[in-house]
Amino acid sequence: MPTIPFIGRLALQQYAALIGSLILILLESIVRIITLALPGPVIRFFYEGSRSAFNFLSSPQGRRNRGKRKLIVNSINQASDFVELCEIYGYYAEEHIVHTTDGYLLGLHRLGWRKGEEEQRVNSGPGSLQKKVVYMHHGLMMNSEVWVCITEKERCLPFMLVEMGYDVWFGNNRGNKYSKKSAKNAPTETQFWNFSIDEFAFHDIPDSISYILMTTGQPSLSYIGFSQGTAQAFATLSIHPTLNDKVDVFIALAPAMAPAGLTSSVVDSLVKTSPDVLFLAFGRRAILGSTTMWQAILYPPIFVRTIDIGLSFLFGWHSRNITPHQKLAAYPHLYSFTSTKSVVHWFQIIRNGTFQMYDDEVQAPLSFSNGSKYYKVAKFPTRNIKTPIVLVYGGSDSLVDISVMLKELPKHTIAKEIPHYEHLDFLWASDVNSQVFPHVIDALTSFASPPNRKTSSSNTLRTTREPNPFLPAPPPSYSEDERSPNPSSMTSNSGLNSPRATTSPPPNTTPTGTTATSTPTSTSQRGATAASGSGRLRATIVRSDSLSDIKSGTAKRGDRKFSVS
Repeated sequence: MPTIPFIGRLALQQYAALIGSLILILLESIVRIITLALPGPVIRFFYEGSRSAFNFLSSPQGRRNRGKRKLIVNSINQASDFVELCEIYGYYAEEHIVHTTDGYLLGLHRLGWRKGEEEQRVNSGPGSLQKKVVYMHHGLMMNSEVWVCITEKERCLPFMLVEMGYDVWFGNNRGNKYSKKSAKNAPTETQFWNFSIDEFAFHDIPDSISYILMTTGQPSLSYIGFSQGTAQAFATLSIHPTLNDKVDVFIALAPAMAPAGLTSSVVDSLVKTSPDVLFLAFGRRAILGSTTMWQAILYPPIFVRTIDIGLSFLFGWHSRNITPHQKLAAYPHLYSFTSTKSVVHWFQIIRNGTFQMYDDEVQAPLSFSNGSKYYKVAKFPTRNIKTPIVLVYGGSDSLVDISVMLKELPKHTIAKEIPHYEHLDFLWASDVNSQVFPHVIDALTSFASPPNRKTSSSNTLRTTREPNPFLPAPPPSYSEDERSPNPSSMTSNSGLNSPRATTSPPPNTTPTGTTATSTPTSTSQRGATAASGSGRLRATIVRSDSLSDIKSGTAKRGDRKFSVS
């Protein structure tokens, strides 16, 4: 359909959708103002009314199912912060503060102690228990709580890593619940919220990593990101060459770089419009701040249903892999504050189809300087990343276009598909421990050094591990012949052709239930096939470089092919 002449790039239907969305935003703002003005008893009245209506309309089976897990769901739902969520399962968590180079104060969380280790010193110099460090970072409009608001301990990736002997740290973006402070500006000032993905990449991630390595005394760490947490790592590793030496492996869960678009025509029209319209609709401070209000006045099952409808409307997700009780526990921890500018940045990326820096000078439709001949926004040079990259993505995730992503990443990138997974499944799916965790552990054991050892001033000793309750017994150790570096005879859990993956790993660091075979190929191409124990996952990756070559830095560049069968 032709666009309206002399006005812009939107079609008539898109202008109608844009006007409608602005009207809805206005109505929501009015309702929010009225609600905030209501006294507490009135708000409680509406809450109780929504609960009674929901229970009346629910089936008896639905009420029984909610009652079975009511205790644990309520404990997680009502937990006030990260530390309290960890205490539910008996884990001790620390809180830290990072002062970024541009003045923001970021909250970090740390899980460094297995149960019974609370009195021991971890990564605190000679005589302390030395552990490999893992850094985990959340997604857009989230905070570190999303990693630990799980209804079963066995499905919590951080708890599993802690039990395996890792020192696990969690980052938080500026502006969210744990990082809503600056040495220069107050959160009530517009300037406080003047940040985008650029600031996350130039300051938040590198400053957090530097603080963690300085505190633990470790030379490097392993990075696990989810959604925007992966985009921030792509960006920061691409613009900080020396940071690649401090990150031994980057594991990207539900990776985000340049999403194809959104399923909603209303939001799609917002994506294509000018940032000025978006700032007019949402303001220049925190975006969607009214979410916390709706959470407070709606009965939790209704709030969950509202979130599900929103996810389906925006992204086409159905959330069938996440159980109802997990949603009741986790959705209250889903939202945290971020700037409108950071969301506008994503809209620019989607509109241009390029993983670029923020465009401060959006060109007018009739500008004579418009076009790439005279103006070009800087892209994040992601092909320059030297850190090993492992992508684990969902085949049903509308935000991931793996073919486009692989074209913008270095040749040593590994990609694993879970066909039936959507975006949030990588956090809370009922089978996340069997579908996702093996890939994470495989990547860590292939690229990162063993996690748990005891040091003293005179020698270094490897401690004895206790059985890991999260994983089955380790596979038998290999003979010396089986440890041969010949690529044609290598075998690893998910096709990671690395000497570290083929030798006998530390006890309980490699899960069973995932098998892979390495097929003899030519020197220029080596293949790997991975299949999950349930038979639902099978991905074939053909690449030019073996991971052992990538690890040693002697890889030869060549063509890479990627296919999913």
